[in-house]
Amino acid sequence: MTDLKFEVSMSEYLPLRDVVFNTLRQAILRGDLKPGERLMEISLANKLGVSRTPVREAIRKLELEGLVLMIPRRGAEVAQITEKSLRDVLEVRRALEELAVQLACERMTEQGISDLNTAAKAFQKILSGPDITAVAEADVAFHDVIYMATGNQRLISLLNNLREQMYRYRVEYLKRKECHAQLLAEHQEIIDAITGKQVERAMKATCRHIDNQVEAVSDTIRKL
Repeated sequence: MTDLKFEVSMSEYLPLRDVVFNTLRQAILRGDLKPGERLMEISLANKLGVSRTPVREAIRKLELEGLVLMIPRRGAEVAQITEKSLRDVLEVRRALEELAVQLACERMTEQGISDLNTAAKAFQKILSGPDITAVAEADVAFHDVIYMATGNQRLISLLNNLREQMYRYRVEYLKRKECHAQLLAEHQEIIDAITGKQVERAMKATCRHIDNQVEAVSDTIRKL
C-alpha cells in the first residue's frame, strides 16, 4: 500500500465512521490511493489511528459510490476509472434527468426558481477555487433544486443513489478548467428553459449538458 501521508481530521459533529469515510474518499479522489490499490483494513486503521470497524464501514460506503470494488479472495481495492462504467452510469442519469427537468418545468415555484439562481451563482463563485470537492458539492446543490422541484420522492431517491455512483466522474469533469465556461452556459440555459416552462428546450439542454460531460471525461480516461 502507498505510504499515505493523510490523517483523520476529527469533527465533533460527525461520527467517526463518517470522518474516516471522508478521509478515504478524499484520498481516492486526489489520487493518494490509486486505482487498483488494495485497501487493507488493518494497515489503514493503523495509519489513521482508529480501530478497524470505522474503516470497514467506510469501505462499504465507498463501494456504494463506485470508488471501491470488493474482489473475491482479494478484498477491497480502489476501483478503476473506465469509459464503460462512465457511460453506463451517465446513460441512466441522462434518462432520469430528462424526466426530472420535464417535471421541474411544470412544477417549480417562484421560490424554486429563486433557489435555482442562487445555487447557480454559488456554483459560479466557487468554480475557480482550489477545492474540487467543494465545487462538486456546489454542482450537486444546483441539480438538487431541480430534483426537489419534481415533488416525486421515488425519482429523487433514484437520482440520489445514482449521484453516489457518478461522484468520481463529476469530480474528473470539474477538474477540466477548459470546460468551465461551457458548464456555466449550460446551467444558465437550463435555468432559462425552466423559468420559461419550455419543456423541450430544458430536456435538450439537459441532455447536451450530460453528453458533454461524457465526452470530456471519456477523453480524460483515454489519456490515463
